[in-house]
Amino acid sequence: MQEIMIATKNAGKVKEFNNLFEIKGIKVKSLLDFPSIDDIEETGTTFAENAKIKAEAISNKFKIPVIADDSGLSVDYLNGRPGVYSARYAGEQKDDTANLNKVLAELEGVPEDKRTARFHCALALAIPGEETQIVEGTCEGIITDKPVGANGFGYDPVFYVVAKGKTMAQLTKDEKNEISHRGNALRKLDKLLQDREELLK
Repeated sequence: MQEIMIATKNAGKVKEFNNLFEIKGIKVKSLLDFPSIDDIEETGTTFAENAKIKAEAISNKFKIPVIADDSGLSVDYLNGRPGVYSARYAGEQKDDTANLNKVLAELEGVPEDKRTARFHCALALAIPGEETQIVEGTCEGIITDKPVGANGFGYDPVFYVVAKGKTMAQLTKDEKNEISHRGNALRKLDKLLQDREELLK
């Protein structure tokens, strides 16, 4: 089976990459398979910069093609926060529940029409000896006043997708892949990979 390396230790992201690549017969490996590797410091100011940093660090280490994801939530009323700090918005412990509760607290009393937000995903494809390529995807939504739904991870329970009439955490994996920021970015990445089958070995 073909394999692709994803530079993340986020089990939720690994599951989503698995969902998207398994239909192509491609096995996903991630940094969860290499627990001795330390977390890569994300010093970028944008999702794209952080994805590039992670992809190049792991590609340089293993001398193989690597995909890295940096993604998060940007809330308009909060001037784009949590943004690149989405995973650690409530602290370095990266607690999903604490993060979304902090967002809800900051939006307490804010009317629905001012709770607009978007998920943003940047994917970097780093290939030894080549320039790293970046693709990005977004998904528009509204922040609810309480968590709804049991699927997904991160901010999914408070991210209402108007087109689906559900929060991201109420969607099936196929529904989510159809409209999600990561799904949109991966479809762009797929176009980059179509002519590069030799990368997936």
